[in-house]
Order: sequence, then structure tokens, then C-alpha cells
Amino acid sequence: MIIKKGAALDKKRIKLISWNVNGLRAIAKKGFLESFKSLDADIICVQETKLQEPQLPDDLRNIDGYDSFWSYSTAKKGYSGVGVWTKKKPDTVKNGIGIEKYDAEGRIVELDLGEFILFNVYFPNGQMGDDRLEYKLDFYQDFFEYANRLRDSGRSLVITGDYNTAHNEIDLKNPKANEDRSGFLRIERDWLDNIVAQGYVDTFRYLYPETVKYSWWTYRFKARERNAGWRIDYFFVTQDLIDNHRVREAFIENDIFGSDHCPVGLVLEFS
Repeated sequence: MIIKKGAALDKKRIKLISWNVNGLRAIAKKGFLESFKSLDADIICVQETKLQEPQLPDDLRNIDGYDSFWSYSTAKKGYSGVGVWTKKKPDTVKNGIGIEKYDAEGRIVELDLGEFILFNVYFPNGQMGDDRLEYKLDFYQDFFEYANRLRDSGRSLVITGDYNTAHNEIDLKNPKANEDRSGFLRIERDWLDNIVAQGYVDTFRYLYPETVKYSWWTYRFKARERNAGWRIDYFFVTQDLIDNHRVREAFIENDIFGSDHCPVGLVLEFS
């Protein structure tokens, strides 16, 4: 095969990272900025920032070369929250999906980046009780109804974040022991099945169908040391990005520390 000199310059590669930081101010004291730089990404999404706007340090809000966009919880302080740093300037930015019970928790930032719409989402945790499990399932339903309207209008979507559900047995260390625990309940896993059936693709599992890697470990029981983890952080994309060969790589950076989650990533390529 003959490759023309400079052919690589005809392609535009975009590297995206998603990371549940479990408290942005806390992880900032554990080398977050060094990790940020080492990841060398075009777009970095974080979830569970656990802060309000006045609490966001300037050195994190304003990182050279990036614009940043944030959604904060108004339901309670020190809770939830998402943020995005991007080198690629968005056409528009939206917080939430127009449903107050979700938007008040600061769980969604939507960026229109031209070639695709990026959603950075902190999906709810259902472990606090039946009411929160119902909230989580309703969130899946309502969020994907919103996303589907954009997709059906012809837009390509990238939906990343902490989904708070391990999809299949390969996605957690001890599936049998956790089948009655929120995060691996059949009713939650059915929702990820439903997402796939609607035409969304889990990019890591698409590229690596048999690879066992995790993105979250409890702080208890030396779980990370033993690699007794769960894969609950994802990049899902619409089928067209697969069909048009835009997805070039997916990865999990489980050697990067600072949170109980590690960063996960995606590389897209556009002509």
C-alpha cells in the first residue's frame, strides 16, 4: 500500500476522556492537573464534581488551551455535578434536558461540536433505596427519549459518563455476588440492553468484545489492589459513527489514580 506523504493530515482525530473524579477539589490535591496533562486529550469530561460555581478554582476552570463548561447541583450542595474542558469550541452548550427533577441535580452537559453532539452525563446511583432506583430508571427513559429525538433528526451522538450500571457479567469481577445489588440488577441491565437495541454502541465492548477491564473499584477490601472492579463508565455512540468508521480507538486508563474511578477514552476520526 502506498500512503501519500501528508495523508495523515487529511484526517482530524479527536481524543475524548471521561472520568468520574468523585470530588473535583479532592482530586485536585492528588495530582489531577498532572494527570489531565498526561492524558493529552482534546475533550475531557468529568462527573461527580461535588461543588458549586463559586467553589470552582480558577486553575481548574481556566486551563490553557481549553474552554470549560459546567453544570452544578441546585438540589443540594456538595453533590453530583459535571464539567467539560474542550479544545474544540462548541456551537452551543446546554445544561439538562428540560426536566427539573434531573436538571436540578446538575447531571448533564450537552455540547454541539458540529460533527457530533457530545453528552457528558452522570447517571443516577440506585443504591440509596427504591425511590432512587425508580429515579434512575426514569432518568434512563427520559434521557434517551431526548437523545433519540436528536439522533432521529440526523445528528451523530456521543454519550459518555458514569452510567452506574455494569452491563454484563464480563463487566464486573463478582457478578453472582452482586446480582441483587443496584448497579447490576436485571432491571438496570435491561436498560443497557434497551440502549443497544435502540442503536447505540458501547465503543469499548465493540472493539474489545472479550477484554476484561474495569473503571471503578470500591475503596473497601483493597478492591483496586485486587482488581475487583466494575466497568460502569462508558462511551456510547450512535450507529452511524461506527458505520462511517469514525471510531478509531477506545481505552481504559486503569493505571491513573486519584478517584475510585479511572479515566476511560475514545478516539474519533473525521475527514
